[in-house]
Parts: sequence; C-alpha cells; structure tokens
Amino acid sequence: MVKVKICGLKEVEHVQTAVIAGASFIGFMFAPSKRQITIEHAAELAKFVPPHVKKVGVFVNPTEEQVHEAVEKVALDYVQYHGNESTHFIKKLGYPSIKAFSIRGYEDVEKASKYHVDYYLFDAPGTDFAGGSGHVFDWSLLDQLSISKDRVILAGGLNSSNVQQAIEQVAPMGVDVSSGVERDGSKDSHLIRQFIEVANQKGSVYK
Repeated sequence: MVKVKICGLKEVEHVQTAVIAGASFIGFMFAPSKRQITIEHAAELAKFVPPHVKKVGVFVNPTEEQVHEAVEKVALDYVQYHGNESTHFIKKLGYPSIKAFSIRGYEDVEKASKYHVDYYLFDAPGTDFAGGSGHVFDWSLLDQLSISKDRVILAGGLNSSNVQQAIEQVAPMGVDVSSGVERDGSKDSHLIRQFIEVANQKGSVYK
C-alpha cells in the first residue's frame, strides 16, 4: 500500500483527521511559507501523532541549530531538506532524512543520485516558496530514475483526482500532498480523508 504524507498541517483537527484516515507521515513546515508554524506550535500538534505515524520537519536552508532544536522539541522522526543543502550538511547532522528536489528537467532528477538519504521527494518547482505550488511536473522524467522506487516520494500538484494516475505511472513508495487537500487556502478535513482513501483504493499497484 502506498504511504501518504500530509504536509503543512497547522490545526489539531487536521492532524487528527490525517492520523485516523491512515496517513503514514505528518509534515510540519518550519520554512517560510503560508503554512509555516513555530517549533512550539509543532510540539503541541505532535502530541496528537501516535508513534506509528512519522513526524517530518520541513526546512529550507536551515542552520544546524534550527534543525537540532526542532528535532529535540518536536521529537521529529525525519528531517526534510527542501533547499540547497549539501550532502555534507545532511550527513553531518545525521538525522533520518528526506531530500526534496524541484523538477524542471532530467538534470534535476540526476541531482538526487548525489545524495545519500532515506527518501527522495520529487516536487514541482515552487512559486513564492520552495514547493507547495500546487503544480504538477512531468512524471515521465522519473522513468529513467536510478534510485529504487521504494525510496521515492512523489509530490507536486497531487489531489484526489490525479493521485491514482500518479501512483500507477510512477509507482512511488509514497505520495505527498499539501495544497491538494486545501480549500480556500486552508486544510480541509474532508479533502484529507478523500485523498488518503483514493490513494489507497483498489486498482493501485500496491493492492
């Protein structure tokens, strides 16, 4: 079964909805974004995330101190690097990691092979911020990917209307959604439940 990451959560209601609906990862945004929250806020939300659901902190070009503080106070399971972080920086910090790559062309896909992380997240380029644009990139660019698909998380413009197609075409380990479960710029519990249900419905390559 494909794993689902719901990213950019800010409210207890939406964290609980995602957990009950079967999300595997909950993402807290610490980078500049309309979904950004403080470490203290994330620590409060984390109280509603059971151990079997993994907490992910999303950063863009953070300092070592920022990452250390968030991991310690929120008890993060993974650190997601969504900026220009170097392989050395990620290795030095040593946390379970997800590296995001904004895909415009195949050369962006190739960058991933230079990193040694737990998961590789392929996303559409951001607009005002890194990621979260609601846009889809050309999934066929991942056809020649040298990285095992069981370490790939697909993001970028996914919603309940296209996530099944994305799963069938790319066959990723997981899918990541943020804007695709929002209504009028805010997370929507119904859309969260619907996305997870559709991602895991019969017909998926994981069933």
